[in-house]
Formats: sequence, structure tokens, C-alpha cells
Amino acid sequence: MGTTLIGHIDSDCFYVSCERVRSYTLRGVPCGVLGNQGACVIAKSYELKSYGVKTGHPIWEAKKLCPHAVFVKRDFRWYEVISRRLLDLLKMVSPRVEYYSIDEMFFDAGELQRYFQLPLQEATRALQTLVQDEVGVPVSIGIAPSRALAKLGSDAAKPFGVHIVNRENCEAFLRSQPVGELCGIGRRSERKLQDRNIHTCWDFRQADRLLIRDLLTIKGEALWWELRGDSVTPIQTSRPPHKAIARGGSCGGKTSDPERIRAWAVRNIERLIEALDHHRVYARHISLQIDANKTALWLGRTPLAVPSASFRTIYDAVMPMLAAAPQEHLVSHMHIIAENLVWRDRIQKSLFFEDAQSPLDQIKRNINQKLGRFAIRSAETLPLHEIYHDTTHNYDICDISGKMCF
Repeated sequence: MGTTLIGHIDSDCFYVSCERVRSYTLRGVPCGVLGNQGACVIAKSYELKSYGVKTGHPIWEAKKLCPHAVFVKRDFRWYEVISRRLLDLLKMVSPRVEYYSIDEMFFDAGELQRYFQLPLQEATRALQTLVQDEVGVPVSIGIAPSRALAKLGSDAAKPFGVHIVNRENCEAFLRSQPVGELCGIGRRSERKLQDRNIHTCWDFRQADRLLIRDLLTIKGEALWWELRGDSVTPIQTSRPPHKAIARGGSCGGKTSDPERIRAWAVRNIERLIEALDHHRVYARHISLQIDANKTALWLGRTPLAVPSASFRTIYDAVMPMLAAAPQEHLVSHMHIIAENLVWRDRIQKSLFFEDAQSPLDQIKRNINQKLGRFAIRSAETLPLHEIYHDTTHNYDICDISGKMCF
């Protein structure tokens, strides 16, 4: 194993823990966080989990399993506030921190002992206590020579535990972990591995490297090296440029109402333009994906005449695609994707180049930055009155910038 020390910090029941930071009455009671429409559980406390409630359970089923549970609507804006507090604290302790997701971060753990003036195990516990005291959320921490091992360690340590993977305990630890616990190994990949008698992470590590590459491509081979203690993927302190940016998600239930479907398209266009503005890029192509029951139903792609982040240009690209989509299915999800991105300061302007954003776009952006998201929005979103009258819909998880995971 190498001498590098990588830490992985993972917040326990993060959404619920964030709600408990601002509401002490939720502590110690079964608590669940509900999705956009308040219809299903997207996060649960350990107390609620003990009653058999699972992520994705409809609220009516969850209430039957635990009638005295407390359920709250999700608030991603607040969760990001807590997440940034954790990020800022980690940056005080470690020289390099990767904002992997809203509730997970990788960090250089080489300075832990010096910072806390304690042996590694005690220093990691001290960091865990510091996060609990300063941020208010419980975390589990894994420390290891590589990312994959560190993440396995924090997952195995939940809840509120610490696991340090080293040369002495690595074999026993990997033997105890099913191969499906590896980040990046989905059910299909797990079945492929089990067919070759690879059931544990130790089996994976001991397997032939070329076999793993053949089964799982170069990403699987990277995992193979990481399980051997070789840090293949470095900590990335800033997110690489996007190859594509998408906005979308649930349409608030299944619908065939053309006005509501059109309204969702416009809402997603406005959110997409916010993201393009944030990243300072223009799109050369726009794609539209429509799903029925989370199964891809239709996909269209349109090139733009010039790179753009203009509402009118993207709207004019999306609407013909929307009209061409099959009408006989109930739409459940929609995604609008900006592709073939180009930096705004690298556009070669000419006499024939039209401004990629109109004065109206800029006025709208400036007012919304001052007064709040969607203070000014297209009238075509009016059919979604229940969405814009509920503040829990003002912010979505993919609107949180800087994360590595997507």
C-alpha cells in the first residue's frame, strides 16, 4: 500500500440531520424528509428506518409503518448551507478537499495528526467531534491509502463511526465487504462478478486485473488498483468543466396535459439558463428527453445556429422537439440538456454573430439575482401555480454547484 492518506467523510442521514440542526424537536424521533410533491420519502432517520420505512416509500405506506413519525418537505437550499459549513471546516483541517456531493467529501488526511496533535485514530475521532460541535451533523469517516478504500471504510463505520484501513487490517476488512458495496458497482456489474466467483471486495482485489478490465472496462481496473492501496484518482479541489449541463426531473406526477408538459419544459429551460450563466458557457446543441415511469420514451437533439444561452433561442429549439414527441403516453420526467459547450470568452465574434443573450435575458437575470429565483418567469409556467407557491420547489439538488458527482 502507498503512503498517501485519503479521508472520506460521509454525513449520517444528512437531510434529516440538517432539519434537526434548526429544529431540536426532531431529535430522537422517527423523522423522514419528503420529495417535491410530498408523496414519497427521500431520506429517513435511523429511528424511522427501524420501523421498516425505506427510501422511495410513498408517504401513505410510511405512515402505516410508523404512525407517530414526523415528516417534513425537503429544503435543498438549507442543506447546501450546512454542506458548505462542513466544506469550510474541512478546509481548515486539510490542505485539499474535494466537494464530492452535498453530503460526502474526500480530503487529504495527511495533516490530521499534526493538526490535532494526536495519533491517527484519535485525531479522526477529534475531527468527527469537531464537525458535530461546529456544524451540528453526525458524520462517519474512513481513512485509507486510496479513495475506494476510504469510502468503503466510512460506509462500514456508519452510523457515527470511524474506520481506518491499513496494511494490517485490510485483508480482513475487504473479506467482510460484499463486492456490491464498491462505489461504481451496480447490480448488473455485481452479477457479472459473481458469475466469475467474485463475491467480496477481497475476491475483487485478488482477481486477474485483465479479467476485471474485460468485465468492467478501465473504470473497473481503476477500482482494482485502488483496492490494492494505489491512489489512482487524485483529490480534485475544483470541478472539471462540464461536457454537458442538464436540468429537469419529475413532472410532479404523471401527466398528459399539454399545458402542464409545456410549462415544465419552460421551467427547465429557465433553470438550464441559470446554470449556463453560472458556468459562463454557451450551448451549441440542445437535447430533450421525455420519460414515462422513469423509462426513456423519446429523445430529440437540435443544433443551434450560434452558441447561445438565450431563452428565445433555446425555447425555439425545445418546443418543436416537444411537439414531435409521442402524445399517447403519460409523461413522468423530463430533461433538457445543453451540449457541446463553449466558454463565453472564447467565442469568435464576427459581423454575423448575434448576441447570445438578449437585453431582456439580462434584465431578467439581474432582477432574479436581487429578488430571488423565479421572481420574474415566463407566463407559460403559470399552469404550475402549486410549484411556484411552495418555497420547497425553489431549489433542487442539481442546482447546487461545485459537486463532483454530477
